[in-house]
This record gives sequence, structure tokens and C-alpha cells, in this order.
Amino acid sequence: MQMDFFEIVSLRTVVHYFLHLVFPIAIAYVLFRSDWKKAYFILLGTMLLDADHLLSTPIFCPDRCSINFHLLHTYWAMGIYVLLLFFKGVPRVIGVGLLFHMLTDWIDCQLHMMNL
Repeated sequence: MQMDFFEIVSLRTVVHYFLHLVFPIAIAYVLFRSDWKKAYFILLGTMLLDADHLLSTPIFCPDRCSINFHLLHTYWAMGIYVLLLFFKGVPRVIGVGLLFHMLTDWIDCQLHMMNL
């Protein structure tokens, strides 16, 4: 039985990974133009935030919304990420990356609820 490409890769998956891997280039270029390449790699580094998934059972569950489930995806953690925006340099880039990560995961939750 051959599976269609769209049965394997959903719109939700494409949007999620586009926002995690490709869109940060635009964020880095617009917000941190003078050193956008460095900012892009820092933004990619904020994906290490997903290490908190290793504390869950199962580690990956496509039907689970990360927001307010995983330790580093809680509203309390997001408050700390907002505080990083008040610093200059690398802490600000990290804050932007972590908050954009939260936005991406929230969008993923919304797409899941819409069955996309």
C-alpha cells in the first residue's frame, strides 16, 4: 500500500517546522540586522528549549499541546522570557527566540484543534 505525500506530511507539520527553522531568518534580519547571522543561530539555539519534552511520557505525542504542559513551556517560564527582552545583546535575542518558540507551539496547538 503506497501512502500519498500529504498523508505523511500534514500542513500542521510543514507550518510548524517552517516557523521553527526558516522564519527565524526573517526575524533575525528585521530585528537584528547588524549581526543577523549570529542572531539567526542564537534563535535556532533556543529550540534546545524542547529538551523538556524528555521529561514527559511519552516523549513525543502529536496530539499533545506543549503550551503549559512541558516545564519550559509554562506561563511562568514565558514570564521569564519576557524579562529577557529588557536586556541588550544576546539575552534579548534569546528572549525573542524563546517567545517566538512559544508562539510557534501555540500556532501548532491551534492547527491541531482545527484538524490540519
